[in-house]
Amino acid sequence: MKPSHFYKTFFVLPIVVLFMYSCNSSSNGYAVADTTEHLWRGWNMYQIPESDSMARYGYQLISKTSYYLGPNGKIAHISNGMNCQNCHLSGGTVPWGNNYGAVYATYPKFRARSGGLETIPKRVNDCLQRSLNGEPIDSNSKEMKAVIAYMKWLGDGIKKAPKGSGIMDIPYLDRAADPQQGKIVFANKCQRCHGEDGQGKKKDDGLYEYPPLWGEHSYNTAAGLYRISRFAGYVKNNMPFGEVEYHNPQLTNEEAWDVAAFVNSQPRPSKIFKEDWPDISKKPVDHPFGPFADGFTEEQHKYGPFKPISDARKNKQGK
Repeated sequence: MKPSHFYKTFFVLPIVVLFMYSCNSSSNGYAVADTTEHLWRGWNMYQIPESDSMARYGYQLISKTSYYLGPNGKIAHISNGMNCQNCHLSGGTVPWGNNYGAVYATYPKFRARSGGLETIPKRVNDCLQRSLNGEPIDSNSKEMKAVIAYMKWLGDGIKKAPKGSGIMDIPYLDRAADPQQGKIVFANKCQRCHGEDGQGKKKDDGLYEYPPLWGEHSYNTAAGLYRISRFAGYVKNNMPFGEVEYHNPQLTNEEAWDVAAFVNSQPRPSKIFKEDWPDISKKPVDHPFGPFADGFTEEQHKYGPFKPISDARKNKQGK
């Protein structure tokens, strides 16, 4: 049985009270999250009841995806060697860490990318095909049912859109993101874990301790993190790994955007889903592939500046 949500709030609240930062950008550019409100933080996997074997297996699949589904996977050889929690930190439980807080309460839901109603199995397979550059699994398989069981356990009693779920949107720059400046940020803040060549670091068991950020074993061009707004918001609140969370970032907004531009300028697997974005007017401002419903170039859609694109859309909608 889970502890009540009261106890969860009780233990997280001191952290929230400790860091009373403004939600506005500070003068030095280190914009920090508004921590005056409670943010969702997931339960620890050790709280999964012994009797809930499917949820426990689901956590294992998310934390050690490569062991089960990687190039030498125990169950299947269908992914690039990365683990789900390389992008969904600590089993999808960290505030603003691309977490699973809203998943079970939100799906099924309509998504503009597919132009239809999507289920949790559809989203799981999207990640397998895009972020893990692999193949989908059977929606009726034990593995899919286990992942859903874990997300159900994690999201039990959680309302839609809890604060802190997913990835934070950070303010647009008034310029294009700069890959060359991002290269400097990468050398100073990222290289010690991900390597000078961006290929990550493996543990003795062959699984990634730090994932590759580009190259043949990284996420492909259809992944969500290939949009630099997603990458920037993710690294701003979570990197360097193990040193920061949303309330104590090391990167400024500019550094986050620039390092996102640098990483997503590097070679990686190319994968196109022709059925994506059936209504091209619904593409995000930083979706880097045309055609577009506006007059802006692919380069501007990839690197910015994004505010002119956003403003043009608002003006068009207002007419």
